[in-house]
Amino acid sequence: MTTSGYHNPVLLQESVDGLDIKQDGVYVDVTFGGGGHSREILKRLGANGKLIAFDQDAEALDNSIEDPRFQLINQNFQFVTQYLKFYGITAVDGILADFGVSSHQFDSAERGFSIRFNGDLDMRMDQGQSLTAHEVVNSYAQEQLADVLYQYGELRSARAMARAIEKQREQSPIQTTDDLKQVLKPFLVRNRENKVLAQVYQAIRIEVNQEIEVLKQFLLQVPQLLKAKGRLSLISYHSLEDRLVKRFIRDGNFEGQAEKDFYGNTNAPLKKVGGLQVPTADEIAQNNRARSAKLRVAERIV
Repeated sequence: MTTSGYHNPVLLQESVDGLDIKQDGVYVDVTFGGGGHSREILKRLGANGKLIAFDQDAEALDNSIEDPRFQLINQNFQFVTQYLKFYGITAVDGILADFGVSSHQFDSAERGFSIRFNGDLDMRMDQGQSLTAHEVVNSYAQEQLADVLYQYGELRSARAMARAIEKQREQSPIQTTDDLKQVLKPFLVRNRENKVLAQVYQAIRIEVNQEIEVLKQFLLQVPQLLKAKGRLSLISYHSLEDRLVKRFIRDGNFEGQAEKDFYGNTNAPLKKVGGLQVPTADEIAQNNRARSAKLRVAERIV
């Protein structure tokens, strides 16, 4: 299946270059999507190489690759260790992740991810899970909803927005994305409407899919999965993700301070490779969704 229109892979060459691929190595793409990054990895693998990919969205299975070196697993990447063990893999040479929402998901109105289209309040990456955006918007207590909007959307008006949502849902449920936009209309400053809505949608989406917790659980597994000098190549799209990635690579934890041994040596299991990489102006011109992407590469310390 062609993947054009599903997801235009961001920082494609740079992220795969970061893996420093060995022809007979074992690699993992934990965010398969349209398969763009996986296809590039397979191009660089030899006949004895192996690539395992993960994606919790069942629609991504339509993009699967017919290749004896490839295996696609329809699961959330927080379970990466568990499923790799099922396939007899306990250590890998490299792991790649692109944490962005795919273009296909944004462009499917019924999924509720896009500020451009009206759709049900859904926003589930995994269509089999029970929690939806509808439940977050209509059932969360005002204070809990305000915390979601503030922590995950970094919205200064979070508490006022939560009060407005609660006031509306007392009269009737907020069913669609257009309904939500209408409630939030007083907070949409002229010429910044889309930015504010994008922050609101991001906050609700992160809560629905527990993205921050999933990212933490994934990162904590990485040092045990990577072989010595194995590589980690991660693309994030907002400050919450990038901050966690940066801290984990630098310190081995999420608190922002490295643990040290008796002699003052840092115990972080990874070391960064190169500096922060961002898309070129040409890539952003071709794919506007790449504009906020940040790539960080790390290596497992021997």
